[in-house]
Amino acid sequence: MATAERNRTLIHQYFHELWKGGDLIAADTLLAPDVAVRGSLGITVRGPDGFRTYLRTVQTAFPDLRVDVEGLIAEGDRVAARVRYSGTHLGPLFGLAPSGRAVSYPGITLFRVSGGRIVEIWSIGDTLTLVTQVGIFPDLAGAN
Repeated sequence: MATAERNRTLIHQYFHELWKGGDLIAADTLLAPDVAVRGSLGITVRGPDGFRTYLRTVQTAFPDLRVDVEGLIAEGDRVAARVRYSGTHLGPLFGLAPSGRAVSYPGITLFRVSGGRIVEIWSIGDTLTLVTQVGIFPDLAGAN
């Protein structure tokens, strides 16, 4: 199997085992010990333990979180995933009080892979849509 195809498979595992399955132990096999994780909400964590803390925070904020992979592109050691996040905002999220509102917003996650493990994750979500849907920011699209 070519490198790009192996990396696509690894990223599918990442979403399936960690985000969909909630298998926090899988972080030890999928992520490099010094993995760097950056998120569009100003999040920067390192290592599988940092990732687990980040994932727990997101799962607490959105207990019914669903992450759907809508497309993957892999080339060499890089993989790009187009995703859609959806769920109900029932817990605090990086300073945002729970709103009880349903959200659905797109995002892109960029990965770098080395030695069969993810060494870098950069997740960029449409945070304007997120904060609009939870009521923090007015819905300008509906304004006249």
